[in-house]
Amino acid sequence: MSDLKFKPFNEMTEADYATVGFKSGLEIHQQVMTSKKLFCRCPAGRYSEKYDAEILRHMRPTLSELGEYDGTALMEFKTKKDIIYRIHRDTVCTYEMDDTPPFEINEEALDISLGIGMLYNLNMVDEVHIARKQYLDGSIPTGFQRTAIVGVDGWIPYKDRKIRIFQLSIEEDACREVSDIGHLRTYLTDRLGMPLIETVTAPDMQTPQEVAEVAQICRRLVRSTGKVRTGIGAAREDVNVSVEGGTRVEIKGVPRIVNIPLLTYNEAMRQWNLLRLREELLRRGITPKSFESKTENVTKLLRKTRYQPIQIAIEQGMVVSCVVLRGFKGLLQWQTQTGTYFSREISDRVRVVACLTTLPNIIHSDSASETIATSEWQAIRKYLGGTDEDTLVIVWGSEQDIKTGAQEIAIRAKEATIGIPSETRQALRDGTNGFERILPGPDRMYPDTDLPPKKISDERLQKIRINLPKPIWENECWYSELKIPKDVIKPLANSPLSSLFELAVKELKINPTLASIALIQYPKRLKRLQKNGKVFDVESLTIIFEAYSNGKIGREGIYTAMREYLSNGKLSIPKKCTEAEIKKIIIESEKDLSKIKLINSEKKIHVQMGIIMNKLRGRIDGVVIAGMIGYVKKGGC
Repeated sequence: MSDLKFKPFNEMTEADYATVGFKSGLEIHQQVMTSKKLFCRCPAGRYSEKYDAEILRHMRPTLSELGEYDGTALMEFKTKKDIIYRIHRDTVCTYEMDDTPPFEINEEALDISLGIGMLYNLNMVDEVHIARKQYLDGSIPTGFQRTAIVGVDGWIPYKDRKIRIFQLSIEEDACREVSDIGHLRTYLTDRLGMPLIETVTAPDMQTPQEVAEVAQICRRLVRSTGKVRTGIGAAREDVNVSVEGGTRVEIKGVPRIVNIPLLTYNEAMRQWNLLRLREELLRRGITPKSFESKTENVTKLLRKTRYQPIQIAIEQGMVVSCVVLRGFKGLLQWQTQTGTYFSREISDRVRVVACLTTLPNIIHSDSASETIATSEWQAIRKYLGGTDEDTLVIVWGSEQDIKTGAQEIAIRAKEATIGIPSETRQALRDGTNGFERILPGPDRMYPDTDLPPKKISDERLQKIRINLPKPIWENECWYSELKIPKDVIKPLANSPLSSLFELAVKELKINPTLASIALIQYPKRLKRLQKNGKVFDVESLTIIFEAYSNGKIGREGIYTAMREYLSNGKLSIPKKCTEAEIKKIIIESEKDLSKIKLINSEKKIHVQMGIIMNKLRGRIDGVVIAGMIGYVKKGGC
């Protein structure tokens, strides 16, 4: 294995990532914009912290169709969690609580997912089959999520190559987690059952920056339809990362694309360092077969300790255990991620699986920081028959949790002799990640017997295809040729208004720069005037553009009409000025100007223009007014 040591994040190059064999793919979850949920008729998109009742449930694993248990389900069962669901009568029905069968799939949601699948150049299925995917973490009260594949084997362009899209699925969204402390996990159910699409890419990204850039392309592509939800929580990315010699590890629920580069860098570093740790263990003669550990209750030996966390635990009647890891001296201080060491791999397992969530939840003899006294470490080492080459790991809690915790310490240490465990990991704010659960296997998925397959006709696909926007990369190429401002190219390309821009330019013969600015920059300037979520719709903007194209309003009239629409909630197109009306106002402006004392007479024309435009703004362009002023002064009629 290469002796490469990871450089700081900002110093890593493409060549460095090629050396470690960095590969990454995405699983992007995006809520689609529908009024109803996916398999019931409850309203979608109504969020509230309020609730009318609480329901308590416990999850247990069931055998798959092949008579096997999923590893994730078994791990979740170890945690012995009490799951509390907070329900609101307006957003949840008996379907979500698994008390009644599902309704037929939401046709609107299915159409949206099929359309997005076409934008990804996927081969669309001719029959949708609903499957059940087990979720034993409690995020779905039924213990499974209904999901269906709608397209496979697609692609999107990126740089000088194509990124493969493995598949697109439509599925139910899960609950929102409120808290997870000890053996109690609490969820809000308002998001539960909302239609969601999952886009799965191939592991074709070769650097952390590429992962983020591809995620942005996918984000913009689905937003171009105008049929997906936006805002916090509406889209979440799961990022799969591996290095040469490693395995796929999934970083779950990344809320912001800008976080992806640092997260994937740290995961690549973690895997690379864990592989080097395996080499060190092998050098010491520690393999999966020769690995040894021993666990003993050491509560009596620490009754007089001054280390406060253990002192308080013993006073509360808790138990203290010590796990000896044979030959592991110094290895819990082995760096894994930025500022992170192998000891956190163990602490995370104890926190998640044994539910010992109060930190610190372990201490170990490799640590240089002060914990228990040196004499106490020596007494424990002697009691367990440990040597100077061994590492001691101490854990404390209730008798049941300590038994699970000690087992997880030994399990995670033994996994280090194998390499990198297949895990789902949680994205942390500092750009590192922590253990969340064992990576699910294929045994978690099985056919749903409540819903029949659904045929997808060619006629249905053709009807959807007709109303799709052009792919964003095609729009960007055309906009560059039109030489519209660079800062509006990308926002316009993925805007639902891109079709209106094409109409404005090709049919209404409006200047491309004016049309692009009106569609992208004007709404930003007018955002403060929005009331009750009022936004511009295609129909209203089309009327405004047609009025400009037909000479009913000037350039400024576009902005004025848009401003009035947001301010008053209705569309008002200014009446076209007659030549007589313009002359009259120009003459009146001369009278108004005579009453104003000007310090700089050269500014007279600008002041006069301001007076006139205040009366005619939006009804005629300033260039026309400037020309008419000179014409009237010369006595034109």
